[in-house]
Amino acid sequence: MYSTGREGSTVTAVPSDIRLPRTAVVADPDAGRLATNTQALRDAGYSVFEAADAAGLAALLHTTEPSVIVADAALSAALSKVPSTVPVLVLVDLDNPQEIRAANAPGVHDCITKPPAPRELVHRASVLIEQVSRRRASRQEAEGLRGQLREVSAAVRATNDPQEIANHVVTGFGRTFRADHVVLATFEDHRVPVITAAWHRPGLAGLPSDALPGEDEARATADALWAGTETLSAEGNEAEPRTDDKPVAAVAGAASTLAVPIGEGNSSLGIIWIAMMDRPRTWSSAELGLIQHVAGNAAYGLIQSHLISSQQQVVKQLRELDKAKTDFLATVNHELRTPLTSIMAYLDMIQESTEHPVSREVHQMLDIVVRNTERLRTLIEDMLSVSRGGLDNTEMHLAPVRLGHTLDLVAAALRPLATLQNVTIEVDPVPEDPEILADEVQLQQVFTNLVSNAIKFTPKGGRIEVGSESHAAEDGSKWATVRISDTGIGISSDEINHVFTRFYRASNAMNGAIPGTGLGLAISKDIVDRHGGQIEVDSTLGSGTTVTVCLPLGTDRVQAN
Repeated sequence: MYSTGREGSTVTAVPSDIRLPRTAVVADPDAGRLATNTQALRDAGYSVFEAADAAGLAALLHTTEPSVIVADAALSAALSKVPSTVPVLVLVDLDNPQEIRAANAPGVHDCITKPPAPRELVHRASVLIEQVSRRRASRQEAEGLRGQLREVSAAVRATNDPQEIANHVVTGFGRTFRADHVVLATFEDHRVPVITAAWHRPGLAGLPSDALPGEDEARATADALWAGTETLSAEGNEAEPRTDDKPVAAVAGAASTLAVPIGEGNSSLGIIWIAMMDRPRTWSSAELGLIQHVAGNAAYGLIQSHLISSQQQVVKQLRELDKAKTDFLATVNHELRTPLTSIMAYLDMIQESTEHPVSREVHQMLDIVVRNTERLRTLIEDMLSVSRGGLDNTEMHLAPVRLGHTLDLVAAALRPLATLQNVTIEVDPVPEDPEILADEVQLQQVFTNLVSNAIKFTPKGGRIEVGSESHAAEDGSKWATVRISDTGIGISSDEINHVFTRFYRASNAMNGAIPGTGLGLAISKDIVDRHGGQIEVDSTLGSGTTVTVCLPLGTDRVQAN
């Protein structure tokens, strides 16, 4: 919880003439000094406990925590376990080096020569009590501030909204330090958005627009302070001059102003003004350190939130572009399919006509037209699949499929194309043709894409090998593995992780003007994934590529997918 400012404070003022009872432990092996010192403290209103030796002193300290301890240096060994909150005054003989060393031991707050004058003893004891009390109060206050500002930092870290971050900072500073006004403003900078947040004490009106320094003046102040990694406290409208004798801006009409820079790296990003309107304010080093710490958290939060917002905006724009591209592809594909169907039908009629047969040369040209038309149809089908968002929504017709038979069909269909490229396709014989549960049409599409890719990227005289095998995994599951290897141009190691990305094409394919859309592998991966399988690509630039497809022989994984 934040403190609620002056109106909501729960601190109760204690009149200065009311004092809590003070107790003292006096320990001295000299009976005369012990009696004299004890009487002096009692006359001053202390309740006094006496000890004549180290054992007695230890016993007293075990049962009571006095306001002050007055002990002879000879008994200093018994003071090692005294709490740091209890002041210790040691009586020393300045001619005795051993007692002087004892007076400088840890836990000793002050020393006095013996025998001390009664009034001097009482005065020194009372001063020690006041000093320790002030230190304790200061520590408690600092811990309270630290706790409140820890909540501010936690609130800053809990949001990615820049305005909320700024609001948490000004509200936290205002309530924690009982300020009258707190204002946070950022400057024009690519790292953070331009925002302003203001807080004022309940019952006060907000600052007028002309009370704060202008942007140029504020930026100059923030830059100067950030360069020196410091804050600046100013009283009234005249700021304390810096070492270069250049005055720094302050809040108009304020009795005191604290300027806190917000920055990152070598430059400032903004500034925080903390103003007291009717009273001066002295800031302790602990308070300034805590304020700078929270300001650092705020700077980090503002930078991170701005990056996240920018990334979200980019992602939104990319999604919009992707949708526009998908809509365009869907429209174009539907428009292309209709004339292409007519072209393919007329080509079939011309080739199969017996009344008007064409010459052998024309028939060869028509074969080339048919193959390219079929290739164009395949490309259109691929793009149509992508325009539907992949194959995730396409119904699969599962049935037992002989994998070796499917590979033979694909190789037979693509051998004419390979022959034109002067590329050899070899399908390794399979001793046992494994049967898998799959959509045969989609599976043929996968291997057609992979083999046709191998043909495209294998130079003349090259070779393509298609092989398959069955194996059992460590968990007992059974798999069929198909490997399609070529002696083509290969893919660089930097690009191989992108080959399953839609529309991605390797740089050597682009440079070599090798035709393609960059959809074949993406669609193949969609189909294999839906069958519960895996697909991997291993390639060496200039040596060739191997694509491995693993499909489950069991039916459970396919049906689950």
